[in-house]
Amino acid sequence: MIDIVFETERLVVRRWRDSDLPDILAVYGDAEAMKWVGDGEPITEEEGREWLVVTRRNYEKRGYGMFAIEFRSEPGVIGFSVIVHPGGQEQAEANYAYLRSVWGQGIATEALCGLISYGVSTHGLSRLIATTAPENTASHAVLIKAGMIRGELRADEDGGFTQFFEYEAPRNAA
Repeated sequence: MIDIVFETERLVVRRWRDSDLPDILAVYGDAEAMKWVGDGEPITEEEGREWLVVTRRNYEKRGYGMFAIEFRSEPGVIGFSVIVHPGGQEQAEANYAYLRSVWGQGIATEALCGLISYGVSTHGLSRLIATTAPENTASHAVLIKAGMIRGELRADEDGGFTQFFEYEAPRNAA
C-alpha cells in the first residue's frame, strides 16, 4: 500500500501508521488546541487507538480519511488533515488539527488546499464542508484562504453555535 497521499511545497501528507499513536496523542491530547476541535476535550490513548481502527475502515471504504502531516525537510508528525463523514453524514467534511508549535506558519492552509485538490481530483468530491466555532477566527481565515466560502451559522443542540464553510468544485475539476 502506498503511504504518501500527496505532497505540497513544504509538506508530505500520508496515511496513518500504528506508530503514529504518540503523535495523535500529542496533537489531540493538547487541551489548549482541543478547545477548537470536536467536543473540546483532549482524547485518551484508548480513543486514539479507536481512531486508528476507524481510519483504517475509512481508507478501505472510501479511500480517504485522516492523514498524518509531516514537513518534507524533517521527520515527525506535526498534525493531521481529514476528509470524513461524521456520524455517517453524506456530505464530506474537511477537518484538521496541528501541534501548537506550527500554528501561524501557513501549514494548515497549505495542507487544506492540497486536501481539497486531492478530494476533488482523486475521489471526485464536488463539495466539501467544514465547521468551526464562531469565535475561531484563525480557522475561518485558513478555510477562506483554501477557497471555502463562509456559510450559515447554525444553532447546536447544546445551545451553542457552529459556523459552516463550503467548497464547491468547478464543474470541470473532477
